[in-house]
Amino acid sequence: MTFTTEQFNQILGIEDSYKAPEALLKIMLDREKRSETLDLLLGHENILDRDWFVDYFQEEHAERKRFDQDFTPTSVTNLLSGISGSGKTYFESAAGTGGLLVSAWNKHRIDAGPARFDPRKYWYQVEELSDRSIPFLLFNMSIRGMDGVVLHGDSLTNEFKNLYFVRNDTSDFMAYSEIHVIDIDSIPDMDKEWLGISQKESG
Repeated sequence: MTFTTEQFNQILGIEDSYKAPEALLKIMLDREKRSETLDLLLGHENILDRDWFVDYFQEEHAERKRFDQDFTPTSVTNLLSGISGSGKTYFESAAGTGGLLVSAWNKHRIDAGPARFDPRKYWYQVEELSDRSIPFLLFNMSIRGMDGVVLHGDSLTNEFKNLYFVRNDTSDFMAYSEIHVIDIDSIPDMDKEWLGISQKESG
């Protein structure tokens, strides 16, 4: 992250970093504010091949005591994405803020060739338990124009409290993805099974 913590907090309109997850989530779910904020951040940093917020999040928001939460260094995420397959679907549980996801997206983009990379041909499904990580994960997907879903909840039990549908309806990976909050109870059972969401017991 080439911009400072103070600059990032100023863009979010906050004085203290502990307020960043809540402020960022509100921005990510507001179409107009999302576009304005992403434009501002790209004015400071426009290299999208890595997660900008690993250091910021780890220093300010990681819940190491409660969740044993830690983050994969960029060098390791690049190694893992380099040895992984080149399929057009991607799944990750405990995705954190999306460092490994970003590396996988960058590999897809490089393999296809930036001029021919169509984000609509790739699907990214990620899961994360931490309330504090989710806004940064949504940010990382939206700014890169990804298509996919973010499941907010427990990957071990497959019990999720929120589902965010991230959609780029264009062939331009430089276009921002829209973010839609989906009521999990409204999802048909067949789709819940496909997404790996536990079914509630009847009765």
